Amino acid sequence: MTTSSRLNTVRLKEVLALIDAENQQDPNHEQADGNIWPKEYLYGLRMTEQLAEFAPDASELLQIACRGQHIKRWSIARASYPMDRAGYKRWRTDLGAFHGDLTAELMAKVGYSEAEQAEIKDLLLKRQLKRDPQVQALEDVICLVFMRYYLADFATRHSEEKLISIIQKTWAKMSAQGQAAALKLNLSPEVLTLVGKALS
Repeated sequence: MTTSSRLNTVRLKEVLALIDAENQQDPNHEQADGNIWPKEYLYGLRMTEQLAEFAPDASELLQIACRGQHIKRWSIARASYPMDRAGYKRWRTDLGAFHGDLTAELMAKVGYSEAEQAEIKDLLLKRQLKRDPQVQALEDVICLVFMRYYLADFATRHSEEKLISIIQKTWAKMSAQGQAAALKLNLSPEVLTLVGKALS
């Protein structure tokens, strides 16, 4: 390993640890694998795990974006925006900017350049989706994590019609590679039935 590669590995580990430290402050918790986890800390770990499966040669910046996708998400509450579609879209846009800015700040602390910080901001705002391979890979991982870990819970809280619409919108955001990976996920029979209906 070259000196440059070692330095990159060190700073990557450092920034991921900083992201984790922020997410470990999450006041919301989730039970998984017999443990209670800070919700967004667990989400970040799941994103990293899914990225390693989906794109094992992912770039350093894509690895950071995946871990920082929901960094301190609880800081901007959905309820602080109008409860309509326009309010939802504004909330999501503001979250993306917040995640990008905070992740960039943490990157600066461990030596990432301003250009690298700017790229992370673009990634987390999902700019050039369907055109930029990095942004598309991030979106694919987001969708895979949603289907793998969160769709079953959604299924207990929404009508079948709503769920089919959610699955169809999720599917439309994914690349062909992402869709192929989704079909290989170990989903419950109930969720598989919903996916089948959504894609029929």
